[in-house]
Amino acid sequence: MNAGSQAIQSAVPAALLLSLALAACGDPASDEAAPADDGSSMQALVDQYAVFRLEADLSHLSENDRQVVRLLIEAAQPMDGVFWQEAYGDKEAALALADGDEATRRFIEINYGPWDRLRGDGPFIDGVGDKPAGANFYPADMTAEEFEAAAADNEALRSLYTLVRRDDDRALVAHPYHEAFAEAHMAAAAKLREAAGLASDPGLAHYLMLRAAALETDDYQPSDMAWLDMKDNPIDVVIGPIETYEDQLFGAKAAHEGFVLIKDLAWSERLARFAALLPSLQESLPVPDEYKAETPGTDSDLNAYDAVYYAGDANAGAKTIAINLPNDEEVQLAKGTRRLQLKNAMQAKFDKIMVGIAEELIDEDQQQYVVFDAFFSNVMFHEVAHGLGIKNTINGRGTVREALREHASPMEEGKADVVGLHMVTQLFERGELTEHSVEHHYVTFLAGIFRSVRFGAASAHGRANMVRFNYFREQGAFSRDEATGKYRVDFDAMREAVAGLSELILTLQGDGDYEGVAALIEEKGVVPPDLQADLDRLDAAGIPRDIVFEQGASVLFGGS
Repeated sequence: MNAGSQAIQSAVPAALLLSLALAACGDPASDEAAPADDGSSMQALVDQYAVFRLEADLSHLSENDRQVVRLLIEAAQPMDGVFWQEAYGDKEAALALADGDEATRRFIEINYGPWDRLRGDGPFIDGVGDKPAGANFYPADMTAEEFEAAAADNEALRSLYTLVRRDDDRALVAHPYHEAFAEAHMAAAAKLREAAGLASDPGLAHYLMLRAAALETDDYQPSDMAWLDMKDNPIDVVIGPIETYEDQLFGAKAAHEGFVLIKDLAWSERLARFAALLPSLQESLPVPDEYKAETPGTDSDLNAYDAVYYAGDANAGAKTIAINLPNDEEVQLAKGTRRLQLKNAMQAKFDKIMVGIAEELIDEDQQQYVVFDAFFSNVMFHEVAHGLGIKNTINGRGTVREALREHASPMEEGKADVVGLHMVTQLFERGELTEHSVEHHYVTFLAGIFRSVRFGAASAHGRANMVRFNYFREQGAFSRDEATGKYRVDFDAMREAVAGLSELILTLQGDGDYEGVAALIEEKGVVPPDLQADLDRLDAAGIPRDIVFEQGASVLFGGS
């Protein structure tokens, strides 16, 4: 049964105004579709995901804490049904599109609908049409202009935590999540409270109680604050409406997801010292002072985890390997953020995907520079960089998120990638980073672009990758051998390009320059033909695009 399905009138999506169509323009992958009756083609799409078992060492946990892990998995499971409602509508109606074909059904499950998330959200079943830019957060027949007019008189329509629906008079109305998804939220809250009663760490217990209350009220700020106060918890959970990537119409609606995590104590100790460097790293950003006037929260921390369960938005298509939360700008300025590196999922992607990409696309004498530690650090500093720069525009246009609207997520992801690499460069120059070399990070970063852009240019991360790829190419940061189709990094030019793109994106964000960002994405957020041919080579070589999980209590504990 889909959690919350009784509270919402399901709306099987139809075409909406695709306000981000310009970002996917010229992307050959975005138009790919596999006919539902072609079993071999559909199985090939399923096979682009390498299977990985989510396991972790639980030997250091008490029996009560092991039970907490079970309860947190049970709390996260209702988030899956809610996300189905947000992404598509009725889950069973979506699965019925498979018409009995098991491979098609499985691919619908992986994508939470009939649109391929790794190929620009292109439909893989004939006749379903394009994916609505606003997913199922809004009425299928709503226009952007209609929404803006209604939201001028009803600010609740813009809330992160409301669905937009029509009343009997066809006017737009806001349905709070805690009412629309009451059944799922109440079920998750009950499990969180039960887990709080068993948790060994007082901070975790306090957070779980507040998060349960948040699911029943849509007031998430107190639980976000409590989550940031946790320091010694051996177990963690991220649960509720979190990221806004699924809403590509306005970037205004948070989608439901869940992560259940076990802290890796040894790796976390290695990372802890970098949080203290945030203020000096903010000062070193390559922009004028007004664009770095905000002070990052000093309570920010870095930790490594093994993920043991993904649900909802986190489990759809490409899998998250690092988390930087909370997204609330007020909380970030008051306390900072927490950066959670999902080490086992990251290792899976490196072993199953990055190694093959390097062998296929990186020049032979630079393949030695593609190493897991650099991959791990690049992802980590991506998350750290989310806390740098500026959250509020310098010219009274509100927050960066409000000013850039649907382009806020692509720009923020682009900022995090390039500013993260700028930070790596700075830390090597200061002697704070000593493992491997900056060259390892640069070449691994380039291989990482190839990995990420295979997710499609329609996603926030995909558009960010293409802007960066095309900018770096124009600046000579790397070159492509026409004879071999392999790439090599020019280390000096890469250093200059990283600083230049960091300055450009941070300035656009600080100015809240919607038109400038739109122009940048239109010009550079596309996949050029030669890159697409190279990406096709990766498919032909059988290199997976991403991973899919075997997970749950039965995998983790060996029972039901």
